Amino acid sequence: MHKLKTAYFLVGIITGLMLLIIFIWSLPDGKLRVTFCDVGQGDAAYVRFPDGRDMLVDGGPNDKVLECLGDTMPFWDRHINLVVMTHPQKDHLQGLISVFERFGVDYFVRSQVDHTTQGYQKLKDLIKQKHVPEKLVTAGENVSVGSATLTLLWPTEFQISKNASGVLGATSDPNINDYSLVFLLSYGSFDVLFTGDADSRIQANIPYELLADKDIEVLKFPHHGSKTAVTDEFLSLVSPELTVISVGKNSYGHPADSVIHKLIESNSKILRTDQNMTINIISDGNRWKVN
Repeated sequence: MHKLKTAYFLVGIITGLMLLIIFIWSLPDGKLRVTFCDVGQGDAAYVRFPDGRDMLVDGGPNDKVLECLGDTMPFWDRHINLVVMTHPQKDHLQGLISVFERFGVDYFVRSQVDHTTQGYQKLKDLIKQKHVPEKLVTAGENVSVGSATLTLLWPTEFQISKNASGVLGATSDPNINDYSLVFLLSYGSFDVLFTGDADSRIQANIPYELLADKDIEVLKFPHHGSKTAVTDEFLSLVSPELTVISVGKNSYGHPADSVIHKLIESNSKILRTDQNMTINIISDGNRWKVN
């Protein structure tokens, strides 16, 4: 009996030490961590800010985002500070339903663009039920999270109001991708450009003066590598060191061969979630690496 009590005591001590080590390891360390989740044919990215706060950008087409969060967040953390939805289509929003069901969320960030699909309606009902405040954003706005900043580049208020009759409250607007949130995540001299599904149709209209003096280290490639995802002018302007394509098995031909060829010609390194699976990037605001 004495030996059994001693064994339980030692197990308790070891478990306690392990939990303490994990807790200390998860404390803010002044580094930005960006995780592009492997969710199949869709988008989801988890960001841990240098001060310990966090953000989820889109949720993918299914519950697979929960696996990514489970692997990336501390196991006791059931809270996300910001959830950003680039646009209300299933391959970007469906997993958010499960996220809101299982996590506390401080703010839900989106554009004014609406949709009346069943999945999006369920998400909106859940957000209302959970009393999560919504923040509607447009180009020119900044959202600061400690020493990191989100700079909104698209859509503009003018563009939304100009096309309101065809987009706000639309049931099946074929161009809803055109109103994806596009924003720059900056920490020190390190920048990641998130593009949702905003492709070549609108890139000439994005107010790129907001990118003045910015060198883009990482580009989340638009629309899963669609052949119409970027213009040559856009790629030349952004000139990313690393391009991340969030993509899974699909019948659309994503990513297109022409896209891969363009990126190779531009000397951008390419990582794809269908080949590299979950992609982790870490930066101290100056240097950065794929972890």
